[in-house]
Amino acid sequence: MGNEKILEQLKDIIKSKGMKYTEQRAIILQILTDLNNHLNAEEVHDIVKKDYPEHNIGIATIYRALNFLEEVNLISSISFGKDGKKYEGKNKEHHDHLICTACGSIEEFYDKDIEDRQDMIAKNNNFETTYHSLQIFGICQLCQNK
Repeated sequence: MGNEKILEQLKDIIKSKGMKYTEQRAIILQILTDLNNHLNAEEVHDIVKKDYPEHNIGIATIYRALNFLEEVNLISSISFGKDGKKYEGKNKEHHDHLICTACGSIEEFYDKDIEDRQDMIAKNNNFETTYHSLQIFGICQLCQNK
């Protein structure tokens, strides 16, 4: 999905909720859809300070915007418990995640066999899947070699 379409979705959602459109939300959504990374709120804040200094967006505003954008399903997150969340835009094709518990790195992957198996399990249980998320936790190659 193109960035223009995602920003239009944001405008439509905000209008339907009777809220005021803000550049801050649009900037944060733009960052997460432009980058191919998983970012925490502080990393988003660092990018905002560097690339959009004239907007002077504080960390509290970033947390509120991230919560809102996730609530309206324009971004998704992976929770790291006490270490917080990492966010990504939902403008990519479906994928799952390998998450290193040592360094926090996240590797995206897609496996047709896993997807087919999940579909079959749902069908065999008369279950209609609306979405799913697969997260595999372990130790990445770099951390194994340390």
